[in-house]
Amino acid sequence: MAFLEINNVSKYFGKTTAVKDFDLKVEKGELVSFLGPSGCGKTTTLRMVAGFEVPSEGQIIIDGKDMTFTPPNQRPVGMVFQAYALFPNMTVAGNIGFGLKIAKKPKEEIEQRVKEMLELIHMPGFENRYPHQLSGGQQQRVALARALAMHPEVLLLDEPLSALDAKIRVSLRAEIRAIQQELGITTIYVTHDQEEALSISDRVVVMNNARIEQVGTPFQIYNFPQTEFVAQFVGTLNAVLAEIVDVKDGLLRFDGQQVHTADKLEGYRNGDRIMVAIRPERLSFAHEGRKANILTGTIKNITFLGSIVRIQVKLGESVFYMDTFNNPYLTLPNIGDPTEITCSKEAVLVLQQQPA
Repeated sequence: MAFLEINNVSKYFGKTTAVKDFDLKVEKGELVSFLGPSGCGKTTTLRMVAGFEVPSEGQIIIDGKDMTFTPPNQRPVGMVFQAYALFPNMTVAGNIGFGLKIAKKPKEEIEQRVKEMLELIHMPGFENRYPHQLSGGQQQRVALARALAMHPEVLLLDEPLSALDAKIRVSLRAEIRAIQQELGITTIYVTHDQEEALSISDRVVVMNNARIEQVGTPFQIYNFPQTEFVAQFVGTLNAVLAEIVDVKDGLLRFDGQQVHTADKLEGYRNGDRIMVAIRPERLSFAHEGRKANILTGTIKNITFLGSIVRIQVKLGESVFYMDTFNNPYLTLPNIGDPTEITCSKEAVLVLQQQPA
């Protein structure tokens, strides 16, 4: 039995469906991210696990106990909010120890736990400061320490880094992951940032329009998207509607180009139109080494993105992106030059699993 079970949970607000048929099993010590655009239902699902919302349908089980209708203060759950929610009139120590004080723990126990938490978040010596004397990253560390001070069995984080600048987000998400692994605490992390989800998660749940689109490891989600939405939402993607020329041979055609896919086309017929996709990093110039598929076009644009150079290639009516690593000796074509780009059969992903 999984440590946290969200069994076929749905949530309705009047005639609006916020979450529909959400079904997930989370193992003890696992960090699972809910990833998706605003309004997809990820925060509502998190709030149902926390007890701030009651499911309209379904069941929530933590460590074998049915928590579906259990009040938030009686659940073994700690939550970190997007807006920190620190008490401005309390010191750092007061904020971290607040839950323990409400639980009427002995003063010595509270002081010891606060000290432990300050060490954990690398902020010893900050106990007498107030929230307004801290940076945004420090405030979020304190909010994390407050959630962990109560020894929760499940940690819930609702877009905890969205208010911080990019550099702080990168460093703090690494710290959160390190703390989570050190404590071995089961964690749900809500975010709309794909890089954040892919970098820290054991598994990612991609959501759209109140439903789960796909569940998998970051590697699976990025490299083997099962739906067009997942492929488009996670990473940059070249997607195009193609016609099946030969089902058995995996031969497809679009914009006068022919490509082979290694994906099975069972259930399709010649002439069917399907959505296929190729990641930019799977493409390269043909003169660097020809692979199974050769596409002919012209260079439309070249963009420098630091370590990556993104090249736009016009293929008939379609425009594809191709990514290559930047280096001081890189030789690039000119805009308007004819070119051939290449990719393997495995790089051509079929996004629709059933005939349209």
